[in-house]
Formats: sequence, C-alpha cells, structure tokens
Amino acid sequence: MDRPYVLLSAAMSVDGRIDHRGPSRLVLSNEADLDRVDAERAGCDAILVGAGTLRRDDPRLLVRSEARRADRIRRGLPGSPIRVAIAGGDLDPALRFFTVGDAERLVYAPSGAAARLRGRLGGAATVVGAGDPLALETVLADLHQRGVRRVMVEGGATVNTEFLSGGLVDELQLVVAPLFVGDTGAPPLVRDGALPDRLTLAEARAIGDAVLLRYALSREARDRHWLLTAIDLSRRCPPSSTAYSVGAVIVGADGDMLASGRSRETDPVAHAEEAALAGVAEGDARLQGATLYSSLEPCSRRRSRPLSCARLIRDAGIRRVVFALREPTLFVDCRGAEELGEAGVEVVEVPDLADQVREVNVHLLR
Repeated sequence: MDRPYVLLSAAMSVDGRIDHRGPSRLVLSNEADLDRVDAERAGCDAILVGAGTLRRDDPRLLVRSEARRADRIRRGLPGSPIRVAIAGGDLDPALRFFTVGDAERLVYAPSGAAARLRGRLGGAATVVGAGDPLALETVLADLHQRGVRRVMVEGGATVNTEFLSGGLVDELQLVVAPLFVGDTGAPPLVRDGALPDRLTLAEARAIGDAVLLRYALSREARDRHWLLTAIDLSRRCPPSSTAYSVGAVIVGADGDMLASGRSRETDPVAHAEEAALAGVAEGDARLQGATLYSSLEPCSRRRSRPLSCARLIRDAGIRRVVFALREPTLFVDCRGAEELGEAGVEVVEVPDLADQVREVNVHLLR
C-alpha cells in the first residue's frame, strides 16, 4: 500500500463509552491488556493520537517494557515508535508528549496553522502542514514517505470516527471492559459518520475480565486473517518426510469460509488446495468470486496426481489466490504463481508470514 497499515486500538465500557466526564481519565483496560497494548506498540513504527487526547490524558506514548525497548534497539530501531499528533489548534509544549522520552515527535496541522504552531512548539516537534482542512490521507502518505509501515491509532471519538469513516483503518482492536459508565454524555467510541457496515471478526479472546475483539476491515487485513487460518491448519497435518505441510482455506465474496483443507487430510498424498476444493461442489457459483488462501504456493507439478493444484484452482473458476511462501526447490521447480497469473488469476504473496510456514516445515528445510 502507499500508506501505512493502520491499527486502531480502543477500550470501551459495556455501554460503549471510552471515558467518563470526571476530572481524571477512566482506565478501562486491566494490567494484562495494558501489557498486550504495550506489545502492539512495540510492533509499530508510529503511534498516533488526537489533540483532545493529548490535552485530557497527557500520555507519554512510549513502550513501557524495558525488554521490548531493548529488543527494538537490537533490531536497529529506536526504543519507542515515532509519536504522532493530529492538531487543529494550539498545543502546550509542556505536555509529556513533547518532554518525556527521546522518540521522534511529529505534529500534523492544517497548513494555515502550521507556521504558528511551529513557532509555539519550537524544536519540541516537527510540525507538518497537511492541507486545509487537514486530510488524514495526506498525513498517512507523509508517514509512509518517512518509512512508517505500521501505525497504531489511539484516538478519542473524533479521531476514531475520522479514520473509520474515511476507510483508513485496516484492523480494529477493541477491548470491552466489564463495567458501565452510565452517562450518555460521556465520550463514545465513535460519533456520527459514514461508518463501516459489517466487519470481519478475526479474533475474540478473554483477557482477564475483559474481552478483546479484533476485526479485519481492509482487504489486506482480511487476507492476513485467512492466511493465518491456513497456516494454523498446516500445523495439524500428519507428519511427512517427503512432502510439505500446507493448509488451505476457500473464502467466498461475502467473507464466509466455504471450505478448508490440509495436506494428507484425506489420503497420504492429498494436497491442501485439493482437499479444500473437494469440500465445495463442482460448479458452485460461489467459487467465481472466492479467494483461495494457501500457506504455500500452489504446486504446478506433482507425481502423485495427474493435475496440479494450480490447474485444479483454474478449472474450479477461482480468480484470486493468496499465499505466504514460494515453494522451495526441494522437490520440484514450482511455477504455480506464474501459471495462475498467466491464466488471469490474481495472485497475492504475503512474504512477511513466510517464516511461519518455514517453521511448520523446518524438518524439511534445514
């Protein structure tokens, strides 16, 4: 993408409030969830908040864990991600955002207000004009040019709404705390806007007395979710010293899983894609708009069957394939991705998940 992957992180009460109207901030996350959020921060290149959050909460926006900071430094990164603020007006340079820690600080403001804010903040932050009115697309494009590939948004209701209504959120991580605020005037998760209709649930998990709901909003996020599902399936394959362990999932255009399969699921030489396709009736119209997710590149040659998986996929009418790892040249020289592409199938490779596939097949790839 020409913008960073955007993760929106929020915690809310059972009645949908992210704070109360009291003088101090309402802490909704428990300690276990705060540690999870810290790990997410450590995995991002930037953390973004709105001016309202800065003024009310005065956050530091730093990675808390010393071990995580040290790990980032070992990887050649600063101890904490870049801190980013969206500001429509004035900001106090005494806020901890500007005074605590040595992480880079960026403030995006309407172009007409940038010079005044730059004078107000001095050298405390880099102030960037982002259009009049300020455009989040411009902010994200500038962050991408600065090398930011993953940004975590920890906004209030206004920032949440602007990112969601702009179609700029790839993943929503929402924690529901076991309490009611009981005040309709308290800040909500979002305000009125052209918000997404229906989301794809990628994970639901209890964290102590709270619940994490993780939703995939963009096609990239949905691809990662289903590809991780295929990789999890591959971990359940019967072991073999002569064949890879692969998982495959077929997902319809409506986001529902049509079928799944894994290597050696039905017989000792069955491939994952073959097993998944067998789970959908031949000629099923849903295959025309479906995506097949496979942990490993579909094969173009095999000794155990007359037709390769690439050929089976084409014959089934599937027009989109997503995989994580190109097949290593251990058994054959695979051209599955090329053959599918030449046949007009959209082929997407997600190489940052390839190491997980290698781990599943480490007994072959040593």
